[in-house]
Amino acid sequence: MLPFRLIDRVKFLVERQLIKGAGFQLLVVAVFIGLISLIGGVLVLPLGDSFSDVGDAIWWAFLRLTDPGYLGDDAGNWQRFVSTILTVSGYVVFMGTLVAILTRWLIAKMTDLERGLTPVTLSNHIVVLGWTSQTLPLLVELLGSSGRMRRFLEKHDTNRLRLVVLSETASSAQVHELRTEPGIGRKARQIILRSGAAIQPDALQRVACLDASAVIVPSAAYQAGSLVTSDVETVKALLSIAAQARQLSAPLPFVVAEIQDIRKHPVIERAYPGEVEVVAGDATIGRLMVQNILHPGLSEIYNELLTAGEGCEIYIRGGETLAGLTLGELAARRADAIVLGILKPAGKGWNVQLPAASDTAIAAEDRVVLLARDYADTDAQVKNPALPVINRAEPVSQGLTFSEKVHRVLVLGWNRRVPSLIGEFCSYSQRRFELDIVSVVPAHERQQEIHRYLGEQHAVVCRHVEADYMVEGELRRVSPLNFDAIMLLSSDRLASGEEADARAMVGYLQLEDLLSEGSQRPQLIMELSDPDNRHLLAGHQSEMMVSPMIVSHVLAQVALRRELRVVLDELFTVGGAEIQFRAPNDYPIPASADFKVLEKVVAAKGEVAMGIWRGRAGHNGHHVALNPPRDDYLDLNSDDRLIVLCRS
Repeated sequence: MLPFRLIDRVKFLVERQLIKGAGFQLLVVAVFIGLISLIGGVLVLPLGDSFSDVGDAIWWAFLRLTDPGYLGDDAGNWQRFVSTILTVSGYVVFMGTLVAILTRWLIAKMTDLERGLTPVTLSNHIVVLGWTSQTLPLLVELLGSSGRMRRFLEKHDTNRLRLVVLSETASSAQVHELRTEPGIGRKARQIILRSGAAIQPDALQRVACLDASAVIVPSAAYQAGSLVTSDVETVKALLSIAAQARQLSAPLPFVVAEIQDIRKHPVIERAYPGEVEVVAGDATIGRLMVQNILHPGLSEIYNELLTAGEGCEIYIRGGETLAGLTLGELAARRADAIVLGILKPAGKGWNVQLPAASDTAIAAEDRVVLLARDYADTDAQVKNPALPVINRAEPVSQGLTFSEKVHRVLVLGWNRRVPSLIGEFCSYSQRRFELDIVSVVPAHERQQEIHRYLGEQHAVVCRHVEADYMVEGELRRVSPLNFDAIMLLSSDRLASGEEADARAMVGYLQLEDLLSEGSQRPQLIMELSDPDNRHLLAGHQSEMMVSPMIVSHVLAQVALRRELRVVLDELFTVGGAEIQFRAPNDYPIPASADFKVLEKVVAAKGEVAMGIWRGRAGHNGHHVALNPPRDDYLDLNSDDRLIVLCRS
């Protein structure tokens, strides 16, 4: 073994002390200052007359080292020379090094504080686990839900909303995003960022999950083929929360968890023994897309109901203050809202009655489902006179006959939602669908993912085409004009939602050129990933769905009112309640009828009138008018449609 040099040993010793932090660094500097003072004192000690002993000489050297103001008091060339050397050394060792160490320590401390590593000391707050493409829309939804949020805060005995977001790396850039996001702005001070991953138990303690009134777990995007998916992280986070609660004998918080694979629903319920609502994000988007294929124009209704902004939303009110009334009597007292139905307790769940007969009595434990523009519209209206009670018959489910017609759908692009989309097509067994899927992803990979999700046998015929729809020649060879509907999907294999949407929008503009060459235009549905891009294609002729906004709305509203999840499941899935378009001549509507008359006519068939779909868009570009004023005359045209809630 080679012998170590003395200088190497000294350097190693100094290095081990310096890496221990600012305290040890200051200790090393203090040792150097002591050595320099000792050497300086020894050098001037032979002068004799000026110093009485060694200690006096060392003190003289220390003063020159730390304070250059003593430099002018020295006499003699040698003493002045040593004093100058000590003063220059003081600038380097004492002042420079000391300031550098303290500055570096302060910057490190500020960086640690900005990263959000300090545990929060809050209770009854709302925790969002993860910073994803859905986080900002989710926060906007929570901060904008004034009526629901007021009720939520009253329920948890607090008067101020606090949101805590767990981000993998909290930074000032994310704070800037919050402040510049429309709908947040100055409300960003109500949001606290903390660093950490949802799969880390200490990070869950950092955001005080056990003291929260609700914990929301949105799903994150992962590369295709990754062994660790968002659902895996969600299950691990729920296991950690449950383990911490057992260890501390604390109650479990209410959790709203999003999963990508709906088949993992039982796993979530086994992993978390507390109150949990599971939102299947991919399945929800797939259901909406398929329903838009079946009922063209429905996307505008869902975009109004399931995104923040102006328009109507679905609200749920408790039966405590409504007990003793019937649904018909309640509807007469809510002039600015539409009563859609009622939820009756059934074991641990709910019996959803959408729509319901007007003579259905409301019990204290029931929940009433209403459509309104604002939460305040679902309260008792003192200023508005009561409406006449409408008699709605018991709803009758409409049976679907098997259709031999093949509905051909062209799918442009590929993402993880396609297998669940195909599964939703399969659920409509009375209809026949054929899908042509065009993507640059190899066909065998797509087939493997579909078989893994649905198995070898499924009712929908799928043909895979390896092509890039961005290339006009390859897109033309697919013959998009020969299809009944075209779905343009946003890719999840690109670095960001902006890049995926840029590709989808360019493909849409190119597709429009080809569709303009034919007389029969197929239905076109486009999916976007970034909410900021929804206004870029002004005057577009496609139906547009922004997936993160819709899923974020569902997560936020279910966190504030958990019964909303079963209502949305009832509306989105095959069978049960369904929103449909009807021709005006399907009903005996008088020539000069207002919406109040329309409600009465539609109610005779056991259905609920929700609004009007105009064949010609209004000045705001919208076709849909949900919950219009009841005394407004409809002035229906042949291309207008009635929006009704019925059972199928």
